[in-house]
Parts: sequence; C-alpha cells; structure tokens
Amino acid sequence: MSTEAKDTAAAAAAAADQEATATNEQKRSPSDFLKAVLGRPVNVRLNTGTDYRGVLACLDGYMNIAMEQTEEYVDGQLKSKYGDCFIRGNNVMYISSQKR
Repeated sequence: MSTEAKDTAAAAAAAADQEATATNEQKRSPSDFLKAVLGRPVNVRLNTGTDYRGVLACLDGYMNIAMEQTEEYVDGQLKSKYGDCFIRGNNVMYISSQKR
C-alpha cells in the first residue's frame, strides 16, 4: 500500500470516528431526558387522556411520579389545582417538558 493510500485510509477512518462521536453525542436516552426535566415544568398525560401540568419533583423506575404546583386538565379545561400530586406509573402515557 502506498503512503498516499495509507494517508487516505487514515483520514477516512478519522472522519468516520468523528462522525460516530457526533452521532453518539446527539443521542439522548429516555433516562437522560427524565434527569434533565427533574425540577422543571412538565406535562404528564394519563391513559385516560387527562393531563397534569406541574413541576416534576421525583420519579422512580416504575414511572411513579411526584409533582408540585400541579394543575389537572380534562379535555383541555382546568379542573383542579393541587399542591402536591402523586401519579402511579402504570397510568402514565407520556411525560413532556413544558416551556417556563
């Protein structure tokens, strides 16, 4: 193999490594997301379609959730306000972040 071919192969390998590193840095796991939104406003949608909006206080591996300053929305209408709210994980459809 010539020196030029070795340099080209080395450059291609370096570019591939750099691209793989950039791709890995962009990937976020669900646990990364949940760690990022702890203490921040979130929207929790239940399987029934009810939304709870408030500050995510904590959660566990079963997706049991504790929230503070929580508002309950049914069909988009504010129904109740709670100081603290606890939601059992098997009722959760999704958690999304809210803008402050």
